[in-house]
Amino acid sequence: MNTLVALCAIGAEKILGNEIKYLGYKLCGNAPGRVSFLGDDDALYRANLCLRTSDRVYLLLAKYQADNFDALFDGVYNIQWQDFYKKDVKVTVDKVRTYKSKLNSEHSIQGMVQKAIYKKLGDKWHMTTLPESGDESDVRIYIDNNEVLVLLDLSGLPLHKRGYRTDGGIAPLRETTASAMLQMMMWRRKIPLHDPFCGSGTIAIEAALYAHNIAPGFGRRFALENLCIYNKERATKIRRKEAENIRTDVECRITGSDIDSAAVERAKLNAEHACVAAGRALQEIGSDVRIERPDFVQADFAELEAPYESGLILCNPPYGERIGDAEEAEKLYKKMGCLFKNFPAWEMGVITSHEKFQESIGKHAVMLKDLKAGNLETKFYMYSDKLGTKHQNSSKKPDDRKTTKR
Repeated sequence: MNTLVALCAIGAEKILGNEIKYLGYKLCGNAPGRVSFLGDDDALYRANLCLRTSDRVYLLLAKYQADNFDALFDGVYNIQWQDFYKKDVKVTVDKVRTYKSKLNSEHSIQGMVQKAIYKKLGDKWHMTTLPESGDESDVRIYIDNNEVLVLLDLSGLPLHKRGYRTDGGIAPLRETTASAMLQMMMWRRKIPLHDPFCGSGTIAIEAALYAHNIAPGFGRRFALENLCIYNKERATKIRRKEAENIRTDVECRITGSDIDSAAVERAKLNAEHACVAAGRALQEIGSDVRIERPDFVQADFAELEAPYESGLILCNPPYGERIGDAEEAEKLYKKMGCLFKNFPAWEMGVITSHEKFQESIGKHAVMLKDLKAGNLETKFYMYSDKLGTKHQNSSKKPDDRKTTKR
């Protein structure tokens, strides 16, 4: 049994933990921005392929006490690194995090860990210098209260980089954050969903992947595939099994709009890429079923009206890098108050870093959640009186798909 560590946005740990349990794995610990769990060998690949809210997945190689550099070196050296790496590997200690520990110089820790890894590989392979001409592998170190965790990166590029977004525009929302927002709002595939600031289409696309039960990692590779522990035959079987789990028989009402026509075209293209990747996965199991794409239209959010009696507005309105200044943002958020009038029975979720969002929009959220992805401090405002109850289906005709203008 392996111990794995999945990273996520700070504030999304519970959501990620629920995802991990849904995959059938047992949780064994958590800390801000990370969740630990136990999994079999298949979990190394399956977690990367299937987790929607995780930014990275690591394999825990060692856990031990170290309050000096000799102990740190010995613990890293004792790991059987040669079982994971090919002889041309280039190993990088990409990040070090320390908390209440005697060892607190990140640069010195990084150098000592690197030295221990290369010393072990050199001793095992009888090489004084490694060529470093092959694939790069990242190692991360956490030291909490003198307890060292040595983690091997299984993901490579962050998992929010699904592979479908060729152009995200200015300061795009992370795909993993969009997925966390969907789950925090307890969205279900039968509920109409609209993003009035769709940008690159991330929220609508993540909703479509979730609605059709499409594993988010179908369109990309993982760092695991460069390691000696990678089992290509098992990975192929896992991919095919997950392809069989894709729901092609569901009807969704997922839409997006943006005042910028270029953004709308970008969203359409990204959605096409995402659905094509899912289509290729289906072809691997002999299916040629076409995945339904979200609908995107050009429109000012103030001109929209609800096409269904109830649904969910979920959005990432402009702020920070995406809008000129705080005053301009407040004017936009004040104007957004019209969404409560134009979509009277709809729930709404909004993510922003602007501290005066509630005052500007003129309504306080039923629930507020801090959600930090990267260096940006954001809050997720949830407007819903039904967060703890079962959602009701729309009473309007299911074939009336487009979000309409007034």
